[in-house]
Amino acid sequence: PLLRAVIMGPPGSGKGTVSARIIKHFGVKHLSSGDLLRDNMQKKTEVGILAKSYIDQGQLIPDDIMTQLMLNELKGLGQYNWLLDGFPRTVAQAEALDKECHIDTVIDLDVPFETIKCRLTARWIHPASGRVYNLEFSPPKVQGIDDVTGEPLVQRDDDKPETVSKRLQAYDAQTKPVLEYYRKKGLLKSFSGTETNKIWPHIYAFLQTKLPDVSQKDAAIPR
Repeated sequence: PLLRAVIMGPPGSGKGTVSARIIKHFGVKHLSSGDLLRDNMQKKTEVGILAKSYIDQGQLIPDDIMTQLMLNELKGLGQYNWLLDGFPRTVAQAEALDKECHIDTVIDLDVPFETIKCRLTARWIHPASGRVYNLEFSPPKVQGIDDVTGEPLVQRDDDKPETVSKRLQAYDAQTKPVLEYYRKKGLLKSFSGTETNKIWPHIYAFLQTKLPDVSQKDAAIPR
């Protein structure tokens, strides 16, 4: 049987990193609602134009539009194992997805909001070059100053503490019911921790019970 999985986690929880590792090791198709939306907006498809009108007004994209977009895309992935990222975001989306296909497992990255706040608010950039510094992992030599040019660093609006708090609260309010929905169905697997590299081995071990590691297979073939 093919694997039908969903990954969930707040912004800054390491979802992108974990998804990339799942793709590499288990060869699943990764379908990200964010990537799909950007792609449709760039190509100016009917759904893309509609979605952009909501985003431009600072509104959430209605459930039926997101559902239509994702389900259309999934039709072409029928014969693959896949991982959904960023969808479903609401219970209505989860119910619509259930009508079309049976979800096997929901991977939830349970990272404390305090950890995420530190992680995201530690990011500072040098706008002219795009150089990124992280106060925890790769700080500038002089606080607030770009190493190369000596110009001041800035913090993106998205990374400011008050914005980060708002984004996390919005995520919490929106997705708690979805996590609860999957928990009741017995599909939710939560992985808790503060570091992606420590959470990953547990996710890896769990997925190995469902799929073979394809990256090992490639490694065994002499190049």
